[in-house]
Amino acid sequence: MTGSTQVPFLLRAARGEILERPPVWMMRQAGRYMKVYRDLRDQYPSFRDRSEKPELAIEISLQPFRAFQPDGVILFSDILTPLPGLGIPFDIVESRGPIIDPPIRSLEQINQLRPLEPAESLPFIRETLQALRQEVGNAATVLGFVGAPWTLAAYAIEGKSSKDYTIIKSMAFNEPAMLHQFLSKLADAIATYACYQIESGAQVVQMFDSWAGQLSPQDYAVFALPYQQQVYKKVKAAHPETPLILYINGSAGILEQMATSGADIVSVDWTVDMAQARQRLGSEMGVQGNVDPCALFGSKDFIRDRILDTIRKAGKWKHIMNLGHGILPSTPEENAAFFFETAKQAHELLAVHA
Repeated sequence: MTGSTQVPFLLRAARGEILERPPVWMMRQAGRYMKVYRDLRDQYPSFRDRSEKPELAIEISLQPFRAFQPDGVILFSDILTPLPGLGIPFDIVESRGPIIDPPIRSLEQINQLRPLEPAESLPFIRETLQALRQEVGNAATVLGFVGAPWTLAAYAIEGKSSKDYTIIKSMAFNEPAMLHQFLSKLADAIATYACYQIESGAQVVQMFDSWAGQLSPQDYAVFALPYQQQVYKKVKAAHPETPLILYINGSAGILEQMATSGADIVSVDWTVDMAQARQRLGSEMGVQGNVDPCALFGSKDFIRDRILDTIRKAGKWKHIMNLGHGILPSTPEENAAFFFETAKQAHELLAVHA
């Protein structure tokens, strides 16, 4: 790697160094839009196998790194992966998504949950992260990730993906004490899991609270934010140097609250203008994002203009270039390649397209 430092580029940006261009990676960058991934999936149809057998998870994590040389390589896994370690089994059905049966609906079930012992229940995570660090060296930053308490609770209580979250919200509004007990247990487990990822080689950890955007701001403040804070506080106490990112889908209405979560960087979705996000999050908060994933179906000129617009609005300090959500499965691979190339040449392109 060029330069005087051996610290990977994305990690330098996440720690607050001013760099000539933002680092770039994509949420869901390992996955269905890549032919190499689809071929591997045909060979190994079980998602749990692909994400929990180290040799497969390592290979899948590295597919976009080999193809596009992003600045970040994210662990190929799932936010539900730690749940069996607590006593909540799950399966992932290719066309339907995650299934948790029986779902968590009673205090008795919550009381029976055990503390997470990641070295026992998740040894494949350590093996995968250690191998990724060795494989990418300083050419990229290795990212770990975890699900947030509200989102994991939503899956566990609903039993599957949901459009309206009536079951968990009914519990929140009718039996809040029971839900708070579950959320706190999840927060402890997630903090333990995030620390385990860091100790296994993750240099940055992103927390996905995918479903917290389904809450009203007042309910977010009660049922999601305090448990994000519980996770970040514990992780920061153990690993104060590790940058932590928070992503919530549909977060335009709660950005100011997200800034109080304890995260170092807020990953914003595409429904908010990046300049406004900067303003609303405050001068201390880093930002990630936020190109609409559908922009990658546009022409190359359009993709370039969107990337440069986002970078101009984000400014040079603590911005990580990304999409505002995961890359869509039908995205043309050459457009994904162009996204990475353009972001990596942003400093030169901005001089031309000032």
